Amino acid sequence: MSGTSDSRPALVDAHAHFDLLPDLDAGVEESVSAGLEKMLAVGVDLASSRMAADLAARYEQVWASVGVHPHDAEKLDSAALEELRMLAGLPRTVAIGETGLDFYRNLSPPPVQKEAFHRQIELARETGLTLMVHTREAGAKTLGILKDHAEGITVVLHCFSLATQIEECIRRGYFMSVAGNVTFKNATALKEAVRLIPPELLLTETDSPYLTPAPFRGKPNRPALVRQVVEEVSRLREEPIDELAACVSANFDRAFKIID
Repeated sequence: MSGTSDSRPALVDAHAHFDLLPDLDAGVEESVSAGLEKMLAVGVDLASSRMAADLAARYEQVWASVGVHPHDAEKLDSAALEELRMLAGLPRTVAIGETGLDFYRNLSPPPVQKEAFHRQIELARETGLTLMVHTREAGAKTLGILKDHAEGITVVLHCFSLATQIEECIRRGYFMSVAGNVTFKNATALKEAVRLIPPELLLTETDSPYLTPAPFRGKPNRPALVRQVVEEVSRLREEPIDELAACVSANFDRAFKIID
């Protein structure tokens, strides 16, 4: 199955946790029916990374990102890193992560998070894959580590939250992926930042099943709802939705080095 059956713009979800959806296959099929042509299934540990790679092998619209989330950083031992290296070598794996820093929940000690982040940055460098970055309450530290260790690596800032540091992100050429929270009424800083993201660095995502966009808040998110994200970004940037969707689709290919 490929493409869409009508004239709706082809949409992109650059970050979804399919392993947390009620039914993996139903989630993909619904997404394709809703007009999604490209989706990234993202791993946060070995189990979800295996699932992402398997899903990508079975659906032409899905690619995989494999990694260990900062919450589980303590689990990134040498054996786990070796399995990630193996998964990274599969043909449909295009990114390492999600990795990064989360000083909001601190489910792993900060020094352990930093070490896991460093190791996955080096894995991205070794494999030539893109780095999928999570940062929460750790923006300055995350940008510092990326500056010191990720030079020359393609970086995607997932669920973009660094509104006050957007000029630095632009200077470095990081891709900025906008999630469903852009539709929230109180997301003033994010809405302003979205207007400033250069078109060539813009991505859209759901972070399913989290950050469900309005007007569906209170229900689990799913990739099909990326349409609400795209519609809000289109409104904020005052760009025709067809042109915006085409731009984001092309950016997905460049961000994840996908060649038809």
